[in-house]
Amino acid sequence: MPPRVVVTGCGVVCPTALGVEEFARALREGREGARPISLFDTTGFAHSHGCEVTGFDPRRWLRELPSDRVGRASQFAAAAGRMAVEDAGLDLDALRALRGVVAVGTTDGGSHELDQAVEMEIARGPSGMDPALVRRIPAGALSVSVARELRLSRVDAVTLGTACAAGNYAIGAGLDALRSGEVDFALCGGADALCRRNFTGFYRLGLVAPRHCQPFDANRRGILTGEGAAVLVLETAESAARRGARVHAEVLGLGLSCDARHPIAPDEEGIARCMRLALKDAGITPGMVDAISAHGTGTRANDVTESRAIHEVFGPRPPRTIGLKAMLGHTMGAATALGAVACALAISRGFLPPTINHVETDPECALDCVPNRAVPADVRIMQNNGLAFGGNNAVVIFGRHAPDAPPAAG
Repeated sequence: MPPRVVVTGCGVVCPTALGVEEFARALREGREGARPISLFDTTGFAHSHGCEVTGFDPRRWLRELPSDRVGRASQFAAAAGRMAVEDAGLDLDALRALRGVVAVGTTDGGSHELDQAVEMEIARGPSGMDPALVRRIPAGALSVSVARELRLSRVDAVTLGTACAAGNYAIGAGLDALRSGEVDFALCGGADALCRRNFTGFYRLGLVAPRHCQPFDANRRGILTGEGAAVLVLETAESAARRGARVHAEVLGLGLSCDARHPIAPDEEGIARCMRLALKDAGITPGMVDAISAHGTGTRANDVTESRAIHEVFGPRPPRTIGLKAMLGHTMGAATALGAVACALAISRGFLPPTINHVETDPECALDCVPNRAVPADVRIMQNNGLAFGGNNAVVIFGRHAPDAPPAAG
């Protein structure tokens, strides 16, 4: 059997919280991050609410990385990486001697800075563009920035561009590397910053809600674009036990699928297949799952299609299914990474976060979405769904870690 893999650290930068402890409080409170967008000019848009990160000062969180030389998303990723290592109680000098992987998923990479560069070119011409700004654009800087901030030289730094499911893809990359024995630890997650290009694209598709995101609600109007980052420390259960680490949760299984049937429309069959693959990899049956963190974008097509796929896999009475994007907005590449941290906290702290802004459940969804208020819950196993454009689906299953129990992975 491959080694068991556990989550020992979590770092969070998001519209409702900075740090894992504040994130846990925000989830319990049902805190909403929606506000008018201030990061770029929204003149001409009929509505322009989004979920921005506020109160984030990179000089407070970053100790090694020159914050003026990397983009906003890279700053988020590096800060979340340092938070995660500190939460895991890892000694950085010891960590630097080990083999590792840093995997960060993203949708937009450095597009926040690309927006600024384009605006500068329009205003001043190509000769007026700031070269330092251009250097912050490449998406590969996200994972490299985490490694640079922590001065990790024995790591593979990988950035994955599988859009809204990219955080789960990154967690899967770390899981595979640890199971195979290629690395001693993994820092995995996702990061994105709000950008005009992305907001405009969703707006032109008619997918941006006026003020609130309402997953699974009969009157939902669409997404709110958001930003942030989350990074998880993964290591083997043996490594965690050896150093007496606290374990948030165990990573039980991973499922990946790519149906590629449509550029943006979700596919029920592909989603269901991805969930079944994750259950099989975890060595569990559908009835063993206590809760699901849904992709739950708040769009008409996604919520109905995902709900039907959940019913197809879990039957007429599926597990409670929460929609975190009601609180956080759609944080793109960070979405499933933030969902993964929420799953780990639900398992370790015994509660389910709510789906806020909920008035009336859409009969076509027919899910218990834990409306509006968090509830105490004995969560042993929780599933984290990630569904991206192009049919890139990734599902990760987390479980309560029982050191003396046999491994669940099959």
